[in-house]
Amino acid sequence: MAKLSKIWNDINASYWFYPALFSFGAIALSVVTIWLDRNGYAEALGNVDWLYPARPEGASNMLTVIAGSMIGVASTVFSITIAAVAYASGNYGPRLLTNFMENKGNQLSLATFIGTFVYAIMVLRVVRVEGETSLQDTVSTALPGFVPQLSLLVAFVLMVVSVMVLVYFLNHVPASIRINSVLEGIGSRLLRDIKSDFDRPLEEHVEMENPSGREVNAAGTGYVQVVDFERLQRIARAAGGHLQLGVRTGDFVHPKVALALWEDDDGLDDLRDEEIRECFALGSMRTPSQDLHFLIDELVEIGLRALSPGINDPFTAISTLHWLGAATAELGRRDLRRRFGDEDEEQRLNLLADDFEHYVERGFGSIRSGVATSPNAAVVMFDTLLDASTSIKDPHRNELLRKEGQSLVRQAREDLSGPSLEWVEDRYTRFEKLMAG
Repeated sequence: MAKLSKIWNDINASYWFYPALFSFGAIALSVVTIWLDRNGYAEALGNVDWLYPARPEGASNMLTVIAGSMIGVASTVFSITIAAVAYASGNYGPRLLTNFMENKGNQLSLATFIGTFVYAIMVLRVVRVEGETSLQDTVSTALPGFVPQLSLLVAFVLMVVSVMVLVYFLNHVPASIRINSVLEGIGSRLLRDIKSDFDRPLEEHVEMENPSGREVNAAGTGYVQVVDFERLQRIARAAGGHLQLGVRTGDFVHPKVALALWEDDDGLDDLRDEEIRECFALGSMRTPSQDLHFLIDELVEIGLRALSPGINDPFTAISTLHWLGAATAELGRRDLRRRFGDEDEEQRLNLLADDFEHYVERGFGSIRSGVATSPNAAVVMFDTLLDASTSIKDPHRNELLRKEGQSLVRQAREDLSGPSLEWVEDRYTRFEKLMAG
């Protein structure tokens, strides 16, 4: 299942799947409509006053125009998409390439134009002018003209739909590469994954522990893209042992790196170790699937790029801080331990216990060095940490946010001076007062 999930993720981030699917669908649709035309099921269309029957020459010209224009539009759409992807990944970070490749608006737009082109070509091949001869008979005989009226009507409808999709696409591309839209897409997905992965409210602290036990090492090299957690739980239950994962989704592994550890391996064998390895799908790059850290890293990368001297865009960094604050607040309210199987079933699979401090450091800790160079971003980060703390009832987790604010002001004292530093110091004083109260 892990490998199947990886294959589906690869397909989902490709530009060939939906065009291929729509092409086969167009072929099937053309076969059905042509069969209906040939067997007289579409004769009723001739009785509709506003549907003027097309002649063979007009039908051929119309289908030729549709097919030619659609393949031309498809080429233009593909070029625009690649240009937009190159622009976004170059300005916001190469990690965002996967997000744009997965964009369904771009994939389905391209698929619509290619599907319409294939349908028009399939129908065009059966249009027959009066007096044409059969190629199958030994004696040449003139054949009556044939115009598939229903198929022609469907081609016209597909052309109208394609024009509507083109208008949508021309609006969708510039909207999708706006930085606020990019951040919203990443932040919304991050919040959704947090709620899905950690679906229980906070019950007790989760402390980081070093895994121990007999190691099950990786056999390949690459990034962990998908982990079949449910199967790992079943393997441990069948073996009567307990598994502790040694890596997270998104970690880079190579042979001799411990994927998992048997905490009690009495009676276990190498066959079960091989089953465990099959639960990990490796790839050449990280993906957002099952990887909260990847989404956090994307936000951090956008923020650091915005605060770099070459770009100097603190307001983009401020938007990044807002989404990081929302994710941190959501994490702070939840139990960061994941359960697999039934609620009353013994948990035989334990993940790497990423505590709240780990996520704070991954987000705010990683972006701190860039934020400290911008007074605008620094004061917003104090406000963001304060806002996150208001929804977190655990004093230990709130203390971690307070320490992050202290680290920020120490860094700002190294990078700022004059009125800018005084502004940051004033906001930090207010932050400390409110956090303490």
